[in-house]
Amino acid sequence: MKLIRVGQPGEEKPGVIRKDETRVDVSAFGEDFGETFFGSDGPARLAQWLEAQSDLPTFGAEERLGPPCARPSKLICIGLNYKKHAEEGGMELPPEPVIFFKATSAIVGPDDDVVIPRNSEKTDWEVELAFVIGKTASYVEEANALDHVAGYVLHNDYSERAFQLERAGQWVKGKSCDTFAPLGPYIATSDEVADPQALDLWLKVNGEKLQDSNTADMAFPVRHLVHYLSQFMTLLPGDVISTGTPNGVGLGFDPPRFLQPGDQVELGITDLGVQRQTVVACI
Repeated sequence: MKLIRVGQPGEEKPGVIRKDETRVDVSAFGEDFGETFFGSDGPARLAQWLEAQSDLPTFGAEERLGPPCARPSKLICIGLNYKKHAEEGGMELPPEPVIFFKATSAIVGPDDDVVIPRNSEKTDWEVELAFVIGKTASYVEEANALDHVAGYVLHNDYSERAFQLERAGQWVKGKSCDTFAPLGPYIATSDEVADPQALDLWLKVNGEKLQDSNTADMAFPVRHLVHYLSQFMTLLPGDVISTGTPNGVGLGFDPPRFLQPGDQVELGITDLGVQRQTVVACI
């Protein structure tokens, strides 16, 4: 099942994309796609409910897609998780996953504009596979870690490299600017993704493909990340974990390349759809 949320910011309604690509409004189900929904086997309950519905309203193709989940309690990111990405930065793979947080206020829809923050000169792109927690995870064994995953979603982990790397402290400053976490277009429930470690992912800027990889290049796969993170914190239903980016980010070029107002960014992952963003200056 493909879960979507449609409408203007703060007014999104839950929906589902059917196999014929129709966008169906499931507001009558009575739940948004947040912690309560995911923590109570929401996708299975929604699927059963849909089987009994015959005349649901639909969304127009022109209506805005919002982030496909309600604001989560946590947006956790993993750094340096692709072998070739570490190589392009002249760094060794870490012995354990590198964890950082991204402010949930950065979350926007998949096709919303990305805003270059004030005083920024080094705004960069990062196509990433993210996953959504489906049931509370604390001290989870790796063998059954994927049982805690509700689904998968495309994420562009926008990053301001000067804020991130040149302003002291943790990476969060360069990761949390408004609009820096487009999610969507939809959450594909876990049954829709046969193997999260066999997905092509790519990103283009102004039509030029700059990232082109596969999740098989991850140093720490999804299964391990659920296990690892759950040793340090409780993962709540609806939490989003982003698994890192492959090589091809702007910082890795010689000389580095960064986004400018007017640039067009397009990215996608197998079975998870495509995002398109226009880069704009902060007003």
